[in-house]
Amino acid sequence: MRTRLLHSSNDSVSSRKSHSHVGHHKGTSDFRHQSTDVKIESHTTVLLQEAIEILEIKPDDTVVDATLGGIGHAQLIVEKLAKSGMFIGFDLDSDAIARAEKLLHSSTPQVLCINDNFRYIDRELSLRAIGHIDKALFDLGWSGFQLGVGRGFSFLRDEPLLMTYRSDGTGLTAREIVNEWEEESIADVIFGWGEEHYSRGIARAIVEYREQKPIETSLQLAEIIRASVPAAYRRGRLHPATKSFQALRIAVNDEMGALTEGLKGAWHKLAPGGRIAVITFHSIEDRFVKQLFVEWEKSGAGVRITHKPTVPTRSEVIANPRSRSAKLRVIQKI
Repeated sequence: MRTRLLHSSNDSVSSRKSHSHVGHHKGTSDFRHQSTDVKIESHTTVLLQEAIEILEIKPDDTVVDATLGGIGHAQLIVEKLAKSGMFIGFDLDSDAIARAEKLLHSSTPQVLCINDNFRYIDRELSLRAIGHIDKALFDLGWSGFQLGVGRGFSFLRDEPLLMTYRSDGTGLTAREIVNEWEEESIADVIFGWGEEHYSRGIARAIVEYREQKPIETSLQLAEIIRASVPAAYRRGRLHPATKSFQALRIAVNDEMGALTEGLKGAWHKLAPGGRIAVITFHSIEDRFVKQLFVEWEKSGAGVRITHKPTVPTRSEVIANPRSRSAKLRVIQKI
């Protein structure tokens, strides 16, 4: 993917993000048409029972929840563990860490919450002399709490255009991308990470708008996107800004780089017979996870427990429409 800054053809996405603090997300999927009075701070965990059951957690296991988020999976995991077991939760969002510590403080097993990106699982466990883990869960969806933090994740609210998972907003931001990057680079990001067919027109509209004044807020950007796409697309099932916001969020937080490092780090720490479960919410993530699991299986290092992904039941989709795109894949280490 070509990604150049305005007036600089040598700066790539990876080099620009190398100094940023990257993050992850949890719990729900994509954005749909909603009225602005929807309470978006609520959270419903997706594939809750399915993910825990397929991990086959034993009382004395050491289990990593790589994405604490709304703490839904975490609470069920600790219920499966005895005093001899250990729960380790990761999240870059300090609010998620605070929620976990509050809700899990009286749990039976030892509980360790780490305020860092899951891409550093290997390093952080080694620093704490944790030699191996038995199970790991990566829920790559959204926590409803994240939509209410005021960092520009939602196109339904007028918020500063950050899209950073860290609460301090440091590092690369969506504002920087839309105001400083070249048109072609913006289009490549929107198409590559959002699979948005109207990426070129959207990027052109962004550049034309910023020539008049800076793009500062999420609502401002959403309106630029909405006005730049065909009328029929605006009337579609998805909000027209959905894919573009997804793409910018992935680029800002280097989500695919974090996922690569996190899964490989967890696999390195995983004991023989241990399992990794991953819940994805869009095709880019799911393809990557599938390909990585197939690679491990072909090498003889693991065996896929789910050749076809587990998906939400019809009743779950009705109760929580955001779950409709969720896919659960699991692999066991040999």
